[in-house]
Amino acid sequence: MAWLEYDPGEAVNQLWCLRRGNPVRLTDDTFSIRSAVNGYGGGALCLDRYMAYVVELSSQQVVCVDCRSGSLRQISKDPDGQFGGLVWDAARQRVLAIREERNRGTEARQQLVAITPRTGRITVLAEGEDFYGTPAIASDGRSMAWVSWSLPDMPWLASRLWRADVTELGELARVRPLDTPVAASIQQPAFAHGKLVALSDHEGWWQPFHVSETDTGVQWNRLEDRAADHANAPWQLAEQHAVALYGGGRAWVCYHQGYGELWWRPHRDAQARRLLPECVDFRALQARGDQLYCIARHHDAMDSVVAIDPESGQWRRLAGGEQPVDAACCVWPRGMTMPVADGRVHLFYYPAQGRDEAVPPVIVRVHGGPTSAAYPVFDPQTQFWVQRGFAVVDVNYRGSSGFGRDYRLALAGRWGELDVADARQAVAYLDREGLVDGGRAYIQGRSAGGFTVLMAMLDSDCFRAGASLFGVSDPTRLRSMTHRFESGYLDWLLGDPLQHAGRWRERTPVDHGHRIRRPMIFFQGGQDRVVVPEQTEAMVAALEAGGQPVSYHFFPEEGHGFRRAERQAFLLQALLAFYDQH
Repeated sequence: MAWLEYDPGEAVNQLWCLRRGNPVRLTDDTFSIRSAVNGYGGGALCLDRYMAYVVELSSQQVVCVDCRSGSLRQISKDPDGQFGGLVWDAARQRVLAIREERNRGTEARQQLVAITPRTGRITVLAEGEDFYGTPAIASDGRSMAWVSWSLPDMPWLASRLWRADVTELGELARVRPLDTPVAASIQQPAFAHGKLVALSDHEGWWQPFHVSETDTGVQWNRLEDRAADHANAPWQLAEQHAVALYGGGRAWVCYHQGYGELWWRPHRDAQARRLLPECVDFRALQARGDQLYCIARHHDAMDSVVAIDPESGQWRRLAGGEQPVDAACCVWPRGMTMPVADGRVHLFYYPAQGRDEAVPPVIVRVHGGPTSAAYPVFDPQTQFWVQRGFAVVDVNYRGSSGFGRDYRLALAGRWGELDVADARQAVAYLDREGLVDGGRAYIQGRSAGGFTVLMAMLDSDCFRAGASLFGVSDPTRLRSMTHRFESGYLDWLLGDPLQHAGRWRERTPVDHGHRIRRPMIFFQGGQDRVVVPEQTEAMVAALEAGGQPVSYHFFPEEGHGFRRAERQAFLLQALLAFYDQH
């Protein structure tokens, strides 16, 4: 058994395994594991008994790590390619992967490939589609399935399921699409007990379906009736929210009001049973025999690698689960929904501690993406704020994932409108409920969340101050420089720039610095290739030109997201001083 673990002190992803029941680190601080495919990676590890295959960060090549000795051997030698979505093909003793051309910008092609570890040979299995998802291989090695999608779509908008036979030579034959009844987003195909299953949202939610081919066409038969998303938005490759278990059983995750629930059914006709109800999310489900393994997430502890016996419901922690904050002092979130004009919006509210006040100030946090979500999992930064007397509210504004297809796609053409309205409304709602002091509200967000912060600060006194962490301030510039994966995303979020030029102008914060009347603070990494430093510096200059109070912190070595522990600590201290000042 092996897993990846991030070390914030050294800013590296390390490979760990279990030896005689104890966690052992296999890679040192000079070797980091992370795929760069699509910019967000995923699937940087697959396992064949004692051999782990990983994607080394700097070279983006596949390396074999012997889990017994820790020895390393690079198996791919492709300077023009980078790899992700690794899957072990046991029948042919090879690694399946997504290969993406390096340094080609929006011209980079993708291929579904096989890598032979002994020789390093790379065989192209499929190409011609714009993007490929992680493949699934049947246990007998005779069938393969995968998902593809095409520009300008993102994978959570529209994608297509494919299936192919695998010949004795390991090549693909009879490649055919397995289309849904209506256009849909499909993800996580897998072979379970000889049958192909996949998640599709063509009925309104990402639900699991058995996909079969008959004389009358492709049949999609739903496996679970619950109207709930059974996965998150697929920003990364190789997400796995379900797994087949020995004897016909199946375990899966589904999301209810933002909480991840783990369920198990011993066979198709049995009653489903919930596992580990004390945990709030689950990722990377795997099985060995009748045992279930996954990453479990908690209210009051760091993520942990766990082993679960579904039959008894007993589980044990194999790694992780540290508690930086004493459990008795840890503040748990309260899931809430607030009414809006066309439905309800989901919030996670964390009450303040340590302030002798009837109602505390509040920090509204806006998640990135924007097609993503905030989760009720332990976050040391949340605990930092509540222990210092601030309430915190995470807003899963309209457009967030985890609440069905319609909710997820609500931001089409309305980014900078619905998210802003929901952030402002959250303050008013919590103030009416007597939970916060609406006159002392602050707003902060990262990346796409930073864009929402800037838009929310325009012509408004709702927030006393705002914080943008590597936030988008110039969508037009971002559109001209963004990577291939997101090259059509902004047009979906804001509309075609030729047909909706006025909307683009209105939602370009850098051109409206004079309309921000409250103090702002900015944080930016010098190595950021998504939101380049010039974008943030232009926003700072626009505010300074208007005479607005502004603070700017620049970290030359950081990228899109601050990974070093000392930078994260500095960020919190700087934000605290800024909020206290205002």
